[in-house]
Amino acid sequence: MRSFEMLSAIFNVLLLVWLMFAPNKSQKGLVAGFGISTLLLVIHAFVEGMRWPMIPIYVITVFPILIFAKRSLLPSREQPQKTSRLRMTLLTILAALLSFTAVALPLLFPVFTFKKPTGPFAVGTVTYHWTDEKREEISTPEPEDKRELMVQIWYPANSAAKGARAPYVSNPDMFAAGYHKVLQFPELMFSSFAHVKTYAIEAAPLSETEAQYPVLVFSHGLSGYKNQNMFQVEQLASQGYIVVGIDHTYSSITSLFSDGRVANFIPQEMSVKNLDKLNEQWVEDAVFVLDQIEKLAKNDLDHRFTGRMDMGNLGMFGHSFGGATSVQMLMTDSRVKAAINMDGALFGQLRIPADGLKKPFLMISADDTLRGADLMTDEVIAAQGTTREAANAFYDELLVRYQPVATGGNYWMKLTNAKHFSFSDLYLLTPLFDWIEGIDVRRTHQLTNDYTLDFFNHYLKQQPFQYLEQSIGENPDFTLLKG
Repeated sequence: MRSFEMLSAIFNVLLLVWLMFAPNKSQKGLVAGFGISTLLLVIHAFVEGMRWPMIPIYVITVFPILIFAKRSLLPSREQPQKTSRLRMTLLTILAALLSFTAVALPLLFPVFTFKKPTGPFAVGTVTYHWTDEKREEISTPEPEDKRELMVQIWYPANSAAKGARAPYVSNPDMFAAGYHKVLQFPELMFSSFAHVKTYAIEAAPLSETEAQYPVLVFSHGLSGYKNQNMFQVEQLASQGYIVVGIDHTYSSITSLFSDGRVANFIPQEMSVKNLDKLNEQWVEDAVFVLDQIEKLAKNDLDHRFTGRMDMGNLGMFGHSFGGATSVQMLMTDSRVKAAINMDGALFGQLRIPADGLKKPFLMISADDTLRGADLMTDEVIAAQGTTREAANAFYDELLVRYQPVATGGNYWMKLTNAKHFSFSDLYLLTPLFDWIEGIDVRRTHQLTNDYTLDFFNHYLKQQPFQYLEQSIGENPDFTLLKG
């Protein structure tokens, strides 16, 4: 709960108790209570922004003035002198329910926050709209449409950098509508996106501390978005990495182009064959983005990245389908020196060779994902329009691809009590996810950040391991395998 939300909640609950049980409420007291509550509401509205979980608190604000008006309008002889016991009991129950709701809703549906990045750098960010003139857009019927991508870059900025902090997403209403359509959750669940703050400063100068910074490319999950791992990308940028996030158009939940056009998610046939084919487009996206990054490194028109990107130390990481894309890029693009796959089934054209990838690789899996269809209820399977036999066949075909993941000296980290979306920001929306799923998303984020940074620091900055080599084997929160 944000500061003025908390103050408003505490004051209004105490105000409600006073209205219910104080025997002699003066007219001046009612006006004072209304005035203080209104002042807190106005400050909250201008500083933090109003939102729907606060509605019960907003309602309590008007109670004192309603009582004041009733007293003023009714002659004293018409005012009730005594409240019956039954009526008092009912009012007490209603007040208790209102107080509980006023406190519970903002706690259950908070404006979530990210932990402050721990690196020595501030974080800057810029966004680009790039068009691949060599590729047609296969998701639209117009043959002249070219493949367009929105790309956001986070980078190390001077620790004293000042400026406007970038919004979490630039079009929160469209994200809410997109998630409602894809996940079938109410749009109100995602309204907090409009109030979430990041630590990134828009268009901040790149830090002069180091001559060049290693580059990391991030690829989101199917129906995800380039900002979906803000907990991770800002931490990496603060530690001295230039992080490039890709929106895979029509496969992201929504993409807002610089001219105002919107490209929404197009559902896919959930078959291994079709997803293997779709992944080829994502690989082409990544290759194109790497080409654009090379151009920025040579000649940035804004003079920010020219000569400052260490293209000889470039890595890639991704969640889910983006993790699979990172593996494919590691196998096919010599520019990618190391890669991390966060819980991504190994879709794509190529299989990991039986003798390993021959490049540094870290796989991070949720134990829940590795169980395949075993934990899926019949109702869930039916809702997906398939059968248990087909679901088992789908996962069996995928899970066999995991066998050589760690072969050749690479790493496979299997987190306990983790879910597929534990590797993104999504579960920060409400603590209900933690309670219902039996997980600790903040702990998963911390582990992911620690081991992601350790992996890239070793292979792209030639620093000694702090976690990976020291944690091989069974651990309280995970198992770490090395091939």
